[in-house]
Amino acid sequence: MMTDWDDFGVSIFTRMTEESLQHKAINLAQGFPDFDPPKEILEEASSALFNGFNQYAPSFGLLPLREAIAHYVAKRYQLSYSPKDEVSVFSGASEAIFSVIMALCQPGDEVITFEPFYDIYQGCAFAAKATLKTVTLQPPTWEFDLTELEKAITPKSKILILNTPHNPTGKIFSLEELQSIAKLAEKHNLTVVTDEVYEELYFEPYVHSSFAALPGMKERTIIISSAAKTYSVTGWKIGSALGPKDLIRRMRIVHQHSVFCSATPMQKALIKAYELPESFYENLRKQYTERKNLLLSALTKKGYHCEDPQGTYFIVAKYSEFSSLDDLEFSLYLTRQVGVSCIPLSTFYLDKSKARKLQYIRFCFAKNLTTLEAAAGKLTANYSAS
Repeated sequence: MMTDWDDFGVSIFTRMTEESLQHKAINLAQGFPDFDPPKEILEEASSALFNGFNQYAPSFGLLPLREAIAHYVAKRYQLSYSPKDEVSVFSGASEAIFSVIMALCQPGDEVITFEPFYDIYQGCAFAAKATLKTVTLQPPTWEFDLTELEKAITPKSKILILNTPHNPTGKIFSLEELQSIAKLAEKHNLTVVTDEVYEELYFEPYVHSSFAALPGMKERTIIISSAAKTYSVTGWKIGSALGPKDLIRRMRIVHQHSVFCSATPMQKALIKAYELPESFYENLRKQYTERKNLLLSALTKKGYHCEDPQGTYFIVAKYSEFSSLDDLEFSLYLTRQVGVSCIPLSTFYLDKSKARKLQYIRFCFAKNLTTLEAAAGKLTANYSAS
């Protein structure tokens, strides 16, 4: 259990990126594209910079952007939110998650999520002096035990974080799973925070459905998303939250007294992003499907055991066929000796020492095809780490 900020140490994402640079490896570790966003978004950002959008934005976000986000969600999920007081802009989904945990949790409260989990959840809970509790998704298909989930819930439980499409596993929670979670949320009066940053990255025959669209769940759900993954602007750090007025109001207070407002020209540019036609999203999934299949084929050819991801831009691979190293050691070996960097899956568990023995690693395929082809050549070469 983390008892001090020093216990968190240097992020594995920072470490593996530094290792990648030092050893001139292809970086499939950190989850960011190596290609530019759509040209029309870049042009809009440039225009904003030269046309007066360089000072503080309203703390809650530019109203036209909030309106564009509300319209997008209404079109996608048939959910209606007031841009005035039910939609707010944050400096990335990470800050939105931080704000909701800080706003709703008191010291000693509990935040429940599924494990493996995106690593910032633990730091956010720690900042609020809350306890992060996990329910394990079981490999290789990443299913969970509903009984285990209910046992994890206590009178101190305040928030359940549901990440779907799920980083790192690529799982999309099925309708049946969402419905079972909804029953528990209602029974135990939980606020459900849905991390939906990969909402447009799903692969046939799977689709993403927002938890808030389930009967009775809109009133207890905060939808958190981001422009980063869909529009390939991870460096812009513009995220959003939609939910009941009172919950959004409390999140806004945390945001107002920490970040205050998010980058004005980037907000202005992203209004254009949310107005892109449906063909943009169809083409996005088509391109990512090609990238996914290329990397998945290379990993399978080498002997890695991989489930075809249902969503996100990550592939989780088990390497036990040709190495007995733990996942951190093997990730360093791949970076230093093979020339491709990845992330050890143990990063996403509470008990990292135990998880290292599972021998799973995560690759990011949000890269140009030429980058992935080069990585595939290295990953299918003759190597074996003892």
